[in-house]
Amino acid sequence: MSNGSDGDGLPTGFESNVFINCPFDEEYKSLLRPLLFTVVYLGCTPRLASERLDSAENRVDKICELIYESKYGIHDLSRLKADEVDEIYRLNMPFELGVDYGTRQHGSAEMGNKKCLILEEKPYEYKKALSDLSGVDIKNHNNEADEIVRSVRDWFYETAGFDEADYPKVIWNQFNDFTADLFEDRLTEDIPEEDVIEDIERMPVSEYIDSVEEWVSENVD
Repeated sequence: MSNGSDGDGLPTGFESNVFINCPFDEEYKSLLRPLLFTVVYLGCTPRLASERLDSAENRVDKICELIYESKYGIHDLSRLKADEVDEIYRLNMPFELGVDYGTRQHGSAEMGNKKCLILEEKPYEYKKALSDLSGVDIKNHNNEADEIVRSVRDWFYETAGFDEADYPKVIWNQFNDFTADLFEDRLTEDIPEEDVIEDIERMPVSEYIDSVEEWVSENVD
């Protein structure tokens, strides 16, 4: 299932890989980007199903592979609920959470070290629908970009042992600096401002992560 091993029986990059399970629609992008920035800022590698698009690749197999290769999993369940009459609930996110949990519980001994963060919009919202989550700590972000930064950073501090992580406000300010620099860099390429905005908005997730990693390596001690 894995493309390699680090010599301890674990997939290559396992200790720093973070599987991101969330919606990939336009509405969620305002949360996804600060989430990805926070993960990279903390020295980890985001892994998402959208990181590569191979039409010949089975999506479920790809997701299972990414989960297997990642010590950490972030599962945002905030968009499960249908908004309109006759709209079908989104079940991909709880399905992927179940795969991650099952890999931890029933995989090799090394997989027992996997850790999961569950996110929701409001406190206790999805314990109503997923009663099996009773007793599980869930963080909420209120659909606010700065709050998702805080929730992710605090979870890494509390649960994953990142006890030297910068304060949430520091990471949030750095994210805004990166966003401004990304815009300014594109402007230097003599592209009209409206086209720069569109290009950044439509940037593939993998390209966005590459841009974040480059910026963090150059601007963060």
